[in-house]
Amino acid sequence: MKKYGFVFCLLWLIMQRAYPFPEVVCVNPEISIQKVFGTETPGGEYKHPASITELNNGDLYLAYYCGTGEYDEDTKVFGARLPKGTDKWQSPVVIADIPWLGEGNPVVWQGPNGIVWLFYVVRYGETWCSSRIHYKVSRDGANTWSDSAVLAFEPGMMVRSQPLLLHNDTFILPAYHEKGDNTEFTAPDTSSIFFIHDLKTRKWTQSNHVHSRIGNLQPSVVALSDMHLLAYCRRGGGYEPIPDGFIVKTESFDGGKTWTDGVDTEFVNPNAAIDLIKLNNGHLLLFFNDNPGDRNPLTVTISMDEGRTWKIKRDLVRGKDSYAYPYAIQLKDGRIALIFTSHERTQINLAIFTEDQLINWKESK
Repeated sequence: MKKYGFVFCLLWLIMQRAYPFPEVVCVNPEISIQKVFGTETPGGEYKHPASITELNNGDLYLAYYCGTGEYDEDTKVFGARLPKGTDKWQSPVVIADIPWLGEGNPVVWQGPNGIVWLFYVVRYGETWCSSRIHYKVSRDGANTWSDSAVLAFEPGMMVRSQPLLLHNDTFILPAYHEKGDNTEFTAPDTSSIFFIHDLKTRKWTQSNHVHSRIGNLQPSVVALSDMHLLAYCRRGGGYEPIPDGFIVKTESFDGGKTWTDGVDTEFVNPNAAIDLIKLNNGHLLLFFNDNPGDRNPLTVTISMDEGRTWKIKRDLVRGKDSYAYPYAIQLKDGRIALIFTSHERTQINLAIFTEDQLINWKESK
């Protein structure tokens, strides 16, 4: 049986090469999608979870991890810049790499006081359950980076979503504790967690773990008020479609110190990353794969009442591919920048659009 399995995998790979992936195109013809980096970019074919931030000078800065494959020890964190007023990305450079260990899930964030933060995970064993959270800072606009420091020493601690600046000179970093030591199944005791950093004392505190029915991970957080925070999380479990696989919701009513148990939302989830952001007008945008068993389509839904109802839903990208790990920010000019990967985790894509384009939707016939 192993022989036939090998032959099947080989034939599948040959077919993938023979029939290339379709071009990544938005369903709305007024929204363009730019291929940022693909297999032709040095560093390795595998290019997956990417994050993006707008620097104080208006440049866009991208971070992603790249190598031979997800679990190979040659993976490194790369950074790249799109200078303000240009449409050409500069060549990516390595910004985090520990010899003989694999890096992953970088989160780059322009914080206050001119400091750019880079959070990422380092895998010390065979699976992500052996990871620790590391971080670096830059004081010159992401041109140079500090040495690496460890935020969380407990095995299985990981990051994936952007920090949120709070009202009291603190920011909150969403994180999660992955359990199970299985590359194809996330254990039900996998839980979301939040780290709070005091910008004055430079000390970190940690929230309780958020537990839920089948586990949850990769939380994405917004502030509904100074004390009321809302987070949506990816579900745990396997990658096969299940009838009760939904995005998980948790809330904090004390500024992120403690969180409620996770509960299912109305949104299906194929055990894939999601992103939740709050716009300047108070509207919430949730990006996810609206499919119980596949990372396709890539969908956005809008709430205009702090998450009580979600009356607008749009498929941004559809096709015979995986459109995964959305990561969105609102730019200083009010537009929304969305990063996601495709081509079986070998291509990074960028779309920039307005909320009005989502509300007054136009779709190709």
